[in-house]
Amino acid sequence: MDRGIFVDGRWQQPGGLERWQINNPATGEPVGSTLLADEATVELAVQAAERAAPVLAALHPEERAALLEKAASLVEGRCEEIARLLTREQGKPVADNRKEIMFGAKVLRYYAGEATRIWGDLRPASAANIKNVVSYHPVGVAAAIVPWNYPVDLYCWKVGPALAAGCPLIVKSPPETPLAIAMLVDCLHLAGLPDGALADLPGHGPVAGAALASHPRVRVISATASIPAGQDIMRNAAGNLKKVCLELGGNAPLIVMADADLEAAARAAHRRAYSNMGQICITVNRILVDRAVHREFSDIMAELATTTKLGDGSEPGVEYGPVLNQSVIDRVEAHKDDAIAKGGKLLAGGLRPRDAEYERGFFYQPTVIDDSPHESLPMSSETFGPLAAIAPYDDVEQMIEIANSLEYGLAAYLYGSDLEHMWALADRLEFGGVGLNVNDVSELQAPFGGWKMSGIGRELGPEGLEAYLEPKLLKMRVRANR
Repeated sequence: MDRGIFVDGRWQQPGGLERWQINNPATGEPVGSTLLADEATVELAVQAAERAAPVLAALHPEERAALLEKAASLVEGRCEEIARLLTREQGKPVADNRKEIMFGAKVLRYYAGEATRIWGDLRPASAANIKNVVSYHPVGVAAAIVPWNYPVDLYCWKVGPALAAGCPLIVKSPPETPLAIAMLVDCLHLAGLPDGALADLPGHGPVAGAALASHPRVRVISATASIPAGQDIMRNAAGNLKKVCLELGGNAPLIVMADADLEAAARAAHRRAYSNMGQICITVNRILVDRAVHREFSDIMAELATTTKLGDGSEPGVEYGPVLNQSVIDRVEAHKDDAIAKGGKLLAGGLRPRDAEYERGFFYQPTVIDDSPHESLPMSSETFGPLAAIAPYDDVEQMIEIANSLEYGLAAYLYGSDLEHMWALADRLEFGGVGLNVNDVSELQAPFGGWKMSGIGRELGPEGLEAYLEPKLLKMRVRANR
C-alpha cells in the first residue's frame, strides 16, 4: 500500500514529495509507504479548509452528528481489516488494536451526541432592561498532530470534537503508521464530509507539524506529543495566538500501599507497564512500594515479567509484541544501564530475546529494575518502552513527595484496601488523572489531560469540545416592563 495525501476531499500524489517506507517491526518486511507533506502541502490544505469552514459551520448540529454516526459505523465495519494492518505497521497485537479501533468509533459516536448539545445560556445582567445571551461558535480552521502509538484512537479524539463543533481539521498524521489511518480517513470521507473538511498529511514534526503550528490562518492546534515537541508547538503557535491543546509526556507512578492485594497490584502494574511494550503516555514507569511489602511485590513483578511471552502481534493469542524501532530499544538500554550504574538491581529482562523467531524484529524483554534510585533515568524521565523501575518508600509523606517531585503530571495509580485513605491521598497527587485500584485513567465522558509539563487543555468528555469553540456575548437592551 503506497499512499499519498488527502486534501480537498480526495487522495492526491503530488510530485516532489519525499516517500517514507514502512516496515513490519516484528519481521522487518515491507508493509507500504507514504508521501511526506511539506509546507506547500500544508498551505493547500489550509486553503481547502477555509473553503469548507462556512459550509461545515452552516450544517445543522444534527447533520454533523449524522456524519459522525455514519463514520463510526463504517469504522466498526472495517475494524478487523484496520486492526490487522495497524499490527503490521506498528507491532501492537491485533486484539489490542481491535480495542483501540472500537474505542475510536465510540469517541466518534460520543461527539455525535455532543454536537447536538452545544447550546448557550442566558446570563445575569447589570440592569433589568439588559439581557445577556452567551452562544458558542466554531473557532475556524483547526489542526491536529497525532502520534504513532495509538494512531486511530487518538485521531478520533481530535477529529470527533472538531467536526462536532463545526471546525474543518488538518491532521499531521505519523509517518510510522499512516496506512491504518488512511482507512479511517476513507471512513470519514465516505460518511459525507464536505470537501476540505478533513485533510490528512503524514509528515515529520519539524516540517509539516511546525508549518501547521505557525500558520497564521489556523486558529487552534491539538497535539499528542513529547514535552519538547509541545514546547515547540507553543512557540510556533504564538505568532497568531492560536489556541493550543497539548497532551504531552508522562512518568506515571504506581503506588502500592501496605494493605494492597499484592497479586492484583502486580498484575495491574505488569499490564500497564508492558502493554504496547510500554509505548503509552500513561504507562507505569516507576513503582513506589511500601517497604513492608516491597520484596514480596518485587518478586511477583519479576516472575510476571520473566514469564511474559513475546511474539508477532499478527499471530493468534499473542499479547505482547515488538517495540516500534531501534530507537526505542536504545532508549530502554540507556535507562536500564543508568539505573544499574546508580545502584539498581536487574530482576528480569534487560536483553533482546535470542530465539530465531525474534531476530528480524525489534523485540525486547520486559524489564524490571528493583531499588532503582530516584535520580536514575527510569525514575525521573519518560522511558516509553518496556521497563518498570521499583523503589520502596517508608511513609506516606515520603511517598507523596516522591510521586510529586517530577515535572510530569499526567497519570498516577494507587493500590490498597482503604479506599477513603487512598481518596485523601489522591487529592494530594499532582496529576490530571488518578486511578484507585484501576490501571487506566481514560474515560470517554471524562476529561483527559495533564498537569504541570504534561499538558494544557483536555480531551474527551464535554471538555474536549472547548478548544474548538469560541464564546460570544450578545448584550441587548430590551423594552422595560410597563
